[in-house]
Amino acid sequence: MVITILEANVATGKWSALEDAYRKGTKDGLPPQMVQTFLTQSTSDQTLWQIISVWKSREALEEMRNSGETPAGILMFRAAGAEPKLTVFAVPASAP
Repeated sequence: MVITILEANVATGKWSALEDAYRKGTKDGLPPQMVQTFLTQSTSDQTLWQIISVWKSREALEEMRNSGETPAGILMFRAAGAEPKLTVFAVPASAP
């Protein structure tokens, strides 16, 4: 399992655009490679937003990344006028 975090500062007037893009992008379900996703907003810096996604495996993530399409999360941030930074985390252990 791996977790990706897309993170960007989003201007106050664009928050609803990001939320709308996220809702539209996830309303029909997730890609088969993805287990779960969250849209988060920092409580200490409200302009800081993240899309946190849990992937079945590193291979599943690479399959999606090698599709040739711009990842949906990046398009969601771009709809709000922001360019996100990607960080990938391995998950060596987890608990229910």
